[in-house]
Amino acid sequence: MTSTRTAQAGHGLKAAALAAGLIAAGAGTAYAYWSSAGTGSGSAAAGTMQAISVDALVAGDGPGATLVPGGTADVVLRLTNPNPYAVQVYRVSPSGPATADPAHSGCTTTGVTFTGAAAPLAPATFVGANSSTLLTLPGSAAMDTTSLAACQGATFHLPVTVEVRK
Repeated sequence: MTSTRTAQAGHGLKAAALAAGLIAAGAGTAYAYWSSAGTGSGSAAAGTMQAISVDALVAGDGPGATLVPGGTADVVLRLTNPNPYAVQVYRVSPSGPATADPAHSGCTTTGVTFTGAAAPLAPATFVGANSSTLLTLPGSAAMDTTSLAACQGATFHLPVTVEVRK
């Protein structure tokens, strides 16, 4: 019986050695896979987005209602995209106080405010490559009751910042 046990033990050692060899081979393969290297070259350049121009009430554009003390009115913006790709209008925010046109120099207290549009603008608005679009912001201009009588009939300049994304 001793020789039978020795033979079984020897057979068991061969299986263990074979299993250890397979495990080592697998580990070697995994090591070679993860440590592979390569060479090459590449380059990339980031372009610079050109500024989007914003104009208000150019010929042919117009609001649906006028601004009166205690009321609101739409703001109409013409956005022009000089880039060779479309951009999404993400946010429109005020960037300074409202001022009256030069013909209404006595309108020093306008009482006019611009609320802008929350980000992201909804519904999503896009300006096509090398093109223009009108953006109407409903009720985003307001005039309180502190406006001077000299503001009657004035056109107001509302400085805005328009954030766009590619």
